[in-house]
Amino acid sequence: MASEPELPLGQKLSEGKTKQIYELPDLPGHVLVQSKDQITAGNAARKDQLQGKAALANGTTCCVFRLLQEAGIRTAFVRQHSDTAFVAARCEMVPIEWVCRRIATGSFLKRNPGVSEGYRFAPPKLELFFKDDASNDPQWSEEQLQEARFCFAGLAVGRCEIDIMSRATVAIFEILERAWDTQGCTLVDMKVEFGVDVTTKEIVLADVIDNDSWRLWPSGDRSQQKDKQVYRDLKEVTPEAMQMVKRNFEWVSERVKLLPESRAGGRVVVLMGSTSDMAHCTKIRKACEGYGVPCLLRVTSAHKGPDETLRIKAEYEGDGVPTVFVAVAGRSNGLGPVMSGNTAYPVINCPPVSPDWGAQDIWSSLRMPSGLGCSTVLSPDGAAQFAAQIFGLTDHLVWAKLRASMLNTWVSLKLADKKLQECSL
Repeated sequence: MASEPELPLGQKLSEGKTKQIYELPDLPGHVLVQSKDQITAGNAARKDQLQGKAALANGTTCCVFRLLQEAGIRTAFVRQHSDTAFVAARCEMVPIEWVCRRIATGSFLKRNPGVSEGYRFAPPKLELFFKDDASNDPQWSEEQLQEARFCFAGLAVGRCEIDIMSRATVAIFEILERAWDTQGCTLVDMKVEFGVDVTTKEIVLADVIDNDSWRLWPSGDRSQQKDKQVYRDLKEVTPEAMQMVKRNFEWVSERVKLLPESRAGGRVVVLMGSTSDMAHCTKIRKACEGYGVPCLLRVTSAHKGPDETLRIKAEYEGDGVPTVFVAVAGRSNGLGPVMSGNTAYPVINCPPVSPDWGAQDIWSSLRMPSGLGCSTVLSPDGAAQFAAQIFGLTDHLVWAKLRASMLNTWVSLKLADKKLQECSL
């Protein structure tokens, strides 16, 4: 990519094995994360220079963070600055590596003798490791983390914060697992880190996610692994071996660019019986667009013009685009049942319930003749969510938004409860 105008760098805040963090005087509350060409294994017991790795790692990280942000995951990532650096919100880092595993392999097998390689965790297995090179990053329990009584950027890390990081780790893993599945790759496990944004005081996904962060097995085959484990497994570091490692990093860097691409596509078509229902339908459209699902609005009455209703139905059946129909009709709902009886596509009733006759009108959406399978959701947001869930079965980007929305709803409740408890105390 073409680099942005040069950013004046302040002091170096920290330097790790593979990156440097610089203060940005012209962007208060932000830092520059500069990747290095160094590759390491075993807490730097083995380390080598791999020319071009900085650009490959940075490109992978930026692509992954953009995907997660688009889904709705809170991250420190702001923007890519150059081939080898990105701008991020300044955070005080929680010194824990959160590891999420789908398949048992690697160090897990050594720590858990008797578990066969390939054992599949459902739900994913979560582990914590305290970042301490001198002690070889020992495994910690959540209780140890809670008892450490850490405080970062003024935020005490207690039960609430630990639960948020735990839930977020699993959600992040599942989103990326689905994304990699579209490329025929199994995301075996991965590690992430969190920090406290010094400006907002909230916990966000931070650090980097690159080919050092996960195990990737194309077609679920360990012998084809494309991650840094290939470097760890080298019996001898030779120029030829390092070129093989670099080719793997290049393969991942190219494939990760395809993850934000939707391979399914689809749309919601909202049929309203009258323009008086426009406000109700507009809410459905707005919610659909929030999930990345296009939504079209049409006006037709199954009672007054059934032939036109069926013509509109055929119009959308005939172009091959996966479609969910949402029927919006007050009083006696003929739209939903007529559509459901004449199409194999999903139909959702979402009647605008009125305060006077609503209790009676709703039965025209609930009591269906045999052979009809349309569902009924009263809330416009709920109807859009249900449609998105249908598309999410085949579209990983829609599924990612749904999964992130679940996480964010849970987090908001957790924080609300924490605030209430603090007020009570």
